[in-house]
Amino acid sequence: MSPRCQNIVGSILLFVTPGSGNTAALELIIFRLVQAVGAGFLFANSTAILTDAFPPHQRGLAMGINQIAAILGSIIGLILGGVLAVVNWRLVFLVSVPFGLFGTVWAYLMLRETAVLTGSRKIDWPGNLTFAFGLTTLLLGVTYGIEPYGTSSMGWGNPFVIGSLVLGVILLAAFVWIELRVSEPMFRLSLFKIRMFAAGNISGFLASVARGGLQFMLIIWLQGIWLPLHGYSFAETPLWAGIYMLPLMIGFIAMGPLSGYLSDRFGARTFSTLGMAIQAVGFIVLSFFPANFNYVLFAIVLIVLGIGQGMFAAPNTTAIMNSVPATQRGAASGMRSTCQNAATVLSMGLLFTIVTIGLASGLPGALFGGLTGAGVPASVANQISHLPPTAALFAAFLGYNPMATLLPPQVLRALPASSQALLPGKTFFPNTISGPFMTGLHAVFYLATVLCIIAAVASLLRGQRYISEDQIDTGAVAVGINPTSGAATSIEEVSHPASSSTRQQGK
Repeated sequence: MSPRCQNIVGSILLFVTPGSGNTAALELIIFRLVQAVGAGFLFANSTAILTDAFPPHQRGLAMGINQIAAILGSIIGLILGGVLAVVNWRLVFLVSVPFGLFGTVWAYLMLRETAVLTGSRKIDWPGNLTFAFGLTTLLLGVTYGIEPYGTSSMGWGNPFVIGSLVLGVILLAAFVWIELRVSEPMFRLSLFKIRMFAAGNISGFLASVARGGLQFMLIIWLQGIWLPLHGYSFAETPLWAGIYMLPLMIGFIAMGPLSGYLSDRFGARTFSTLGMAIQAVGFIVLSFFPANFNYVLFAIVLIVLGIGQGMFAAPNTTAIMNSVPATQRGAASGMRSTCQNAATVLSMGLLFTIVTIGLASGLPGALFGGLTGAGVPASVANQISHLPPTAALFAAFLGYNPMATLLPPQVLRALPASSQALLPGKTFFPNTISGPFMTGLHAVFYLATVLCIIAAVASLLRGQRYISEDQIDTGAVAVGINPTSGAATSIEEVSHPASSSTRQQGK
């Protein structure tokens, strides 16, 4: 079954999820895994296909255009999903089906295999299994770590969480040990000896940790606080949050192809480093915003962040793929994709943890004060004030006001008419959680800033521009920089491609 077919099957299974309650939740997770397998094939191979399809002087532009396609797809999916969710949540999963069908047919008719296979290829089963189970176990521990456990608002003391984290680290350590010893490893760790490859993946990993979960934080900020305070009903906030996040996409779309084109001419280091620096500045500026901000200023910062992302992404990806021998492009593309996706998932766990800690410290007092101020008896207010911070966070994310459910009907009816309208309305819950939420969100902005600065430094240290090729055309510059030692490459070495496995093009 092709990767796109797996995506289609997974989407249809999600649409027809037969169960309900916890059973349905488990079914959704399993069906999403079906989707994820297909998506993994696509993400791992798309960059390698583009690298094979374009000459070195056009790859940056090609990567930028490819990223535009991905961003436009996410925008269309976000808006269509928001519209369809109003009708029926199951319809959200059908958005990808027609696009998947078109992609499957187009790929079958248009794509041709260009690789020359030599000898038999073996699957690195020990490496695949230790990596899959290690990363899954580690991320499972992180996920349960942000959930309540016993009387604690978070689950980091949960034996299951501790055991998952320890087992995940052990399995990943075993994975590294295996990959250094098998003849055909899943991860060719020797590629990290190439400075451009190592620096590109390190900076890409840090960039994904910085921004991967942050977009969810911004959406929670919009859905749970800003949009309700501006009169939007909770049912409409998912759609409008996507619309109000469009400036981020606009900045990315505007800069992606341009930075890719320029990196083809001048190299990736300047653009990738500057892109990370711009994002660091954007995160610092966001830390000064109040919960109820001016949207025009917010949109400007989103555009700046998008420009920074676009300036970094295409040049960095192109530099990574240009730095490896042609025979290793598939492995390099898969490693780059894995680093990015793993960082994104890790980012969500890490950033959610930070925001949850902020909520855990300030939410009980804020809820108790707000409820008693509206006339709710202290005993009832005290009980509701211990709402788990993760419940409050996901209520905000889903555009849901839990007060109507948490307040006993008889207590609500006994309150003054003004309180009966206020508590389940649009403004009470957003105003109440805004203070604790912003405390955690500011900490997230500071962490993202630090990560972007480190990524900028890693990008700056990637070295001069060079291209690894089996052959270099006669128009190539004859002096390059060795990616591992920084030594100049002689004219004779570049003129005779067979004498070296790594070829460079001077800056």
